[in-house]
Amino acid sequence: MTNRIIRVGLIGAGGNTRSRHIPGLLEQADVSIDVVANRTVESGQRVADEFNIARVAESWTDVIADESIDALCIGTWPYTHAPMTIAGLDAGKHVLCEARMAMNASQARDMLAASRRNPNQVAQIVTAPHTLPVDRTIKDLIGSGAIGDLITIDARVTAGSNFPNHDTPVHWRHDRDLSGNNIMAMGIWYEGMMRWVGPARTVHAVGQSVVQHRRNDEGHRVPMSIPDHIDIIGKLEQGGQMRFSMSTVSGHTPSNADVYIFGTEGTLHLNVDKSGKQTLYAGTRDDDGLSEVKIDPAKAGGWRVEEEFINAIRGLEPVTHTDFVTGVKYMDWTDAVTQSLRQGSAVTLP
Repeated sequence: MTNRIIRVGLIGAGGNTRSRHIPGLLEQADVSIDVVANRTVESGQRVADEFNIARVAESWTDVIADESIDALCIGTWPYTHAPMTIAGLDAGKHVLCEARMAMNASQARDMLAASRRNPNQVAQIVTAPHTLPVDRTIKDLIGSGAIGDLITIDARVTAGSNFPNHDTPVHWRHDRDLSGNNIMAMGIWYEGMMRWVGPARTVHAVGQSVVQHRRNDEGHRVPMSIPDHIDIIGKLEQGGQMRFSMSTVSGHTPSNADVYIFGTEGTLHLNVDKSGKQTLYAGTRDDDGLSEVKIDPAKAGGWRVEEEFINAIRGLEPVTHTDFVTGVKYMDWTDAVTQSLRQGSAVTLP
């Protein structure tokens, strides 16, 4: 497929698809977006008109059945990701699927199995973008021994957080039937942290829904079953521990995120301020304190999901951000968090 046009079909065209995936795909040479299927034909037509897409399908199954389509970009909610991805791969399509990977780890493993029985098809999950600019620098510092052996990673994430407000609208992320076991942006931050220190071995979580109900479009009270404040501790596979707190209901937080990585010989600190600016600091036991780390532009990563997807189809590079194996790992952890919340005890990951 290196010398001909790659024809893409869109299934779901929400905000991320319109702002990132469509422009990103159209920036690639010899790529054409030929058809879109959205929640309604009318909404699909609006997307088609905006981006000059030739056809609007009545159903996502029509896109998968279209033999002229080489690749799918799935931008729907998590409850549809597994059936659409599996059907697409089995129909001979390459698949780029929006994060979160699936409703739960069982669905994620079914998706991985489909990708393995279709090894010639590219299977990619949209990556967690938050830490891309600093990932390589953090990995290089840890790999070079700058912190010694890992003691703990301590993360507090409150991006978009504010005091509790029952008047905020119901979002699909509040609905377990649509979002599954995913909680806030917990999984994508864990994906980023896995790049630095590897996966967790155990999880013990406590959480709460501070906003216990919201009103839907019909004015009915809807109970909130997905936590809006959660604290997680656990052991890591490589040794050391994790403490991870996430909240959307904490007021006057000083930063969007603060992540400390403490080791036997040094410490790293990633701060994401209220504007979204990221600053990395480091210091060893011989230093007076932490100093800012200047990120080498050659090491600074960035968003290239669509480029990586198309390059992988053309055989130019493998998928790294994010492959299905990594996706299953963050879904295993997400499931373990949910299980721990329900049973009130530590859970060991598969």
